[in-house]
Amino acid sequence: MSQSAWCDITVQDAESLVQFYQAVMGWTKQPIDMGGYNDYVMMKPDGTPVGGICHKRGTNESLPGGWVNYFTVENLTASIDTVCSNGGELIGEVRHHGSDSFCVIRDPSGAVCALYEKGSE
Repeated sequence: MSQSAWCDITVQDAESLVQFYQAVMGWTKQPIDMGGYNDYVMMKPDGTPVGGICHKRGTNESLPGGWVNYFTVENLTASIDTVCSNGGELIGEVRHHGSDSFCVIRDPSGAVCALYEKGSE
């Protein structure tokens, strides 16, 4: 069973959007060095991560705009195969964060989300 695990947004000007969500939601930012610029993990006032605000550059250049929900899956490769055989498509490449793997997909309706497989530690 899949569940939502994370969300992020990729935009041209992450700095301005970070300021917006800081003002509106009371979130704080935790910068992530992307090699010459920062993307951000946004945190609730209690320190709980909410999601990411990223620049549309580098590895995020091909991602669509708008908030993207990440859903956990048991087997990313099998899920991608099922996406493609049921009229969806993979956007970009599978990415890795430590032992975890994730990708962005488009469903047959055109909606975008991401699939996330937690790796073994």
